[in-house]
Amino acid sequence: MKNLRDIIGEIESRLDEKDEVRELALKSSRAIGRLSSASIHGLHKGEDSETPLREARDEAMKLRSVLEDHPDLIHSGFVENALQELCEAAILHAIANGKPLPGPKECGATDAAYLLGLGDVVGEIRRFALEELRRGNVAKAADHLKTMEDIFDVLIRFDYPTALVALKHKQDVARSLIEKTRGEVAVATRGKALEDKLDRIEGRI
Repeated sequence: MKNLRDIIGEIESRLDEKDEVRELALKSSRAIGRLSSASIHGLHKGEDSETPLREARDEAMKLRSVLEDHPDLIHSGFVENALQELCEAAILHAIANGKPLPGPKECGATDAAYLLGLGDVVGEIRRFALEELRRGNVAKAADHLKTMEDIFDVLIRFDYPTALVALKHKQDVARSLIEKTRGEVAVATRGKALEDKLDRIEGRI
């Protein structure tokens, strides 16, 4: 029993350190989520999306560095959720700007966080498609639909247990959004064709 106090003291010291790191990770995760959301908002509003995305990536790299000695915290819910949002913002930014897509490493994310973020990109691309339909740009909306379908084709390849990556729900949501968008683009395409036909008839009168 002589060494019990020493053992307990060491355990307490390690737990104190983990608790401190956890608090830092919580704060960092909130910052990453906020900056990632700001980047996506900027893309949709035609505002600066580059700065918040860069700051979110920097914060993610700092977070991964802090968690090097605490790998269990990397897979905690709040950290993975934040990295998932960062992946979503980074992928969407690349698509919107015609740039090569970043991989998990470039986002400082796990493979699971990357795939879940990719799943959420489908909904954001749908917003682009709907905006183009509102403007009457049916061809551009169809291009966005094709991007949604390409992402879904990749996501559907992953058929792993939820314990590995909880992708089933994202796959189902993506499928539903694509079906809705496909219908809306089809209706708009028929409307545009009819409009063009009427314009041609009126031009001949």
